[in-house]
Amino acid sequence: MSEQAGHAGIVYWRRSLWNGARCVPVVLSLLPDELRAQDRDGRVVFQGDPRKVEGRLTRLGTLVVDVGGKRYALVGRGSDLSPAPTAGQHAAVSGFQPPSAVSGGAFDEILNGGAAARMRAWHTWLGGAGARLR
Repeated sequence: MSEQAGHAGIVYWRRSLWNGARCVPVVLSLLPDELRAQDRDGRVVFQGDPRKVEGRLTRLGTLVVDVGGKRYALVGRGSDLSPAPTAGQHAAVSGFQPPSAVSGGAFDEILNGGAAARMRAWHTWLGGAGARLR
């Protein structure tokens, strides 16, 4: 699938602020009329029209989205305790082009593997799809 048709990538759903093992990989996809996240087993975590999504990007690069009245914290990198993405998750995003090179600065690149820059790209894409962002 081409970049014009949508975006997809593996990000991490931070289900707990303190327990790194609860920061789990999800396939986040943005298509013209749908924002969707699927867990390691392929189950839909959330799904909705991007024009009805609200969100914000924190200073540390967490993308907080509100979908259907429920809030989700998404980050570009898991913790050392986080489970690895599955082969199925990697396959689900293999047809999408990776995000264009977005620099998060030296701090983000060295200490965070560019995770904040990846989430900034998602913030931009969501805004372009009509999400109400702060």
